[in-house]
Amino acid sequence: MGLGEVLEAIGMLDTVEPWRYSTTELMAVLPTLSGAIHSLEALRVALVAELDKHGVPGGLGATSTATWLANRTSLSPGESNRILRLGVALDGHPDIAAAYQAKLINADAARLIVAFLEKPPPGMPVEAVDSVRAFLLDAAKGGDLRELRVHISRLRETFEADETPASEDTDRNEFYASTTLNGRMAVKGDFDAETGEMLLAALSPLSTPRPTDEAGPDNRTPAQRRADGFTEILRRYLDSGESPDDGGERPHLHLHIQVDDLAAVEKIETESTGPDNAYFFDLFGKTGVGRMPWMGAMSIEGARRIACDSVVHPIVMDENGSPLNLGRSVRTANRKLRRALGARDGGCAFRGCGRPAAWCDAHHIQHWIDGGATDLDNLVLLCRFHHRLIHHSEWEVVMGRDRHPWFIPPARIDPLRRPVAAHGRANPQAA
Repeated sequence: MGLGEVLEAIGMLDTVEPWRYSTTELMAVLPTLSGAIHSLEALRVALVAELDKHGVPGGLGATSTATWLANRTSLSPGESNRILRLGVALDGHPDIAAAYQAKLINADAARLIVAFLEKPPPGMPVEAVDSVRAFLLDAAKGGDLRELRVHISRLRETFEADETPASEDTDRNEFYASTTLNGRMAVKGDFDAETGEMLLAALSPLSTPRPTDEAGPDNRTPAQRRADGFTEILRRYLDSGESPDDGGERPHLHLHIQVDDLAAVEKIETESTGPDNAYFFDLFGKTGVGRMPWMGAMSIEGARRIACDSVVHPIVMDENGSPLNLGRSVRTANRKLRRALGARDGGCAFRGCGRPAAWCDAHHIQHWIDGGATDLDNLVLLCRFHHRLIHHSEWEVVMGRDRHPWFIPPARIDPLRRPVAAHGRANPQAA
């Protein structure tokens, strides 16, 4: 049976009603189902890696194979990247790939082993690689990732070189910062001793326990105190004005919100006559939320808190959310104009991209040399990849009746060349 037939058969499955299965049936079907999912996942990893070798045609508008996969499926960009990275890594380690495809090890174990072999301890001799690989593959067959991590840690300790101790090796420094599904930020890092000492020295005075307003004890946990201290470090750094430029201006916290939404909360709070009114507004009265370029949505209450001691740059918007009245035209977008573009486009406006505004260029829809003005109705934010795509392909960008950019694909993608709305906007009508 070919792959197409397998996928067709899966698509024809009737709706499964779990409650109809007995305990015995569930215990029989779940291992088989899990094995099938493992096989399909291993196949997807291999196929994505193969597509990456071929290269996704740039004219499709995808900046990478992972971006293309995320845009065509329900996968998040992060998960698409993990699939691609695993496939590319396994391509260079056929024995690990074979163990993964044969269901002897899981994907997480394969990632751990490959990561160790790709960056082994500096003191590990080349002749030890094969035996270490076999040892780790055997250790991973039990499925216990904690035990596998213990073995990897012991190997690192065994083969450490004398030249550069692990505590001083800055090449090992890593820092991960990723948004979570509930709109928070998860941080994970591994630093050399000197960097760690600087971090702890900076955190120490900012994370000490302090009395509450009632002069009682500090009820925050040590982890909460360190988190508050880290927030204070970032705030002081950005307030200092010593940071380098980012997208043409000093980086700081940018928050976009409708002024009516910002004022509505205060109005309701002052006019409310009781808890019932407040509850009704909480359910139905919030017409919008704040938006940050990097982290996304923020509640109106959070936006009001930030606005209490912030410098406000008002940008007048029309009924379609497009900024108005921002002054004279110049060839290069100034800071005020870039803020307005960020408020309208949010980031790269190309559908499926959305890279932050700080990483984007202000592209003239009608070129400057052809008489195009540097104003909002002739500008669109595009990342470097999509900026080049618009200049060197059949993709076109136009300004719609709603005063937002729309993108017209080449005929080879859509023979009717129907306009596509900008990233983050609905597509109910043609421009």
